[in-house]
Amino acid sequence: MPPLSLHHLTMIDAHPADLVEAAAAGGFDHCGIRLVAPRPGDPLVPIVGDATAVRAVERRLRDTGVRLLDIEAIWLAPDTDVQALRPAVETGARLGARFVLVVGFDSDRPRLVANLAALCALAGSCGMRVMVEFITYSTIPTADAALSLIRDSGTDAGVLIDTLQFFRSGGSPEALSAFDPNLFSYMQLCDAPRQAPPDVEGLRREARGARRLPGEGELPVDALLERLPTGIPLSLEAPGTRLAGLPLHEQGRLAGAAVRRFLATLPHQHSLRHEDFQP
Repeated sequence: MPPLSLHHLTMIDAHPADLVEAAAAGGFDHCGIRLVAPRPGDPLVPIVGDATAVRAVERRLRDTGVRLLDIEAIWLAPDTDVQALRPAVETGARLGARFVLVVGFDSDRPRLVANLAALCALAGSCGMRVMVEFITYSTIPTADAALSLIRDSGTDAGVLIDTLQFFRSGGSPEALSAFDPNLFSYMQLCDAPRQAPPDVEGLRREARGARRLPGEGELPVDALLERLPTGIPLSLEAPGTRLAGLPLHEQGRLAGAAVRRFLATLPHQHSLRHEDFQP
């Protein structure tokens, strides 16, 4: 079984400390925490700058044995001030995060490239790798676009594959064979109907609140996993599933069981023990 992580968007209203507890209840090895609102007004339980809240998360991580995989979600927009993100990045590092999740949302290419390079330098100084997630309604809508941005920035950023965004962007699992596997440090796992929503607003609504648990949709998730490096962490990002509304502890327990049940049906590659993943 590869390492499993519980992404914050799956339970976006949860306090980060409670998310850690939910991850532990589900047998997840890791969780991911939202420390930065992607856009003004997006859901966020603020803990950056709150020493008491940060200590509470540290304590839950220590007591449960759950580790922090990533922090999210930094949208590189026209008004992004990378240095203003230092407190969030340093908080993530303090909590043990390995990755910083980034989305490109700026049509000014030179500025976007410069901001990515600056953020990679900041994250690198804190021992974290930046992962560029491509989203169909962003300015970096495909895996190829993410790779191009990374190459232009001259950084060691990785490409974050989100199952939903990959297939909604028209991605082909076979095409990933042309990518350096070192780009894929981890991926985000979910499921959905095969048919995509008809417009951009529909794509947004689906991504933010209408995903399905792995194995409960129609996407060829198996084929995607087969093309990704064996044993990388799988982060469950599935907001709006049938579990919504249940107590967080129960959501975590059922979500973890659903992921393991799905992985148990796969005939290939997903056999590493979580001990084989070195953070």
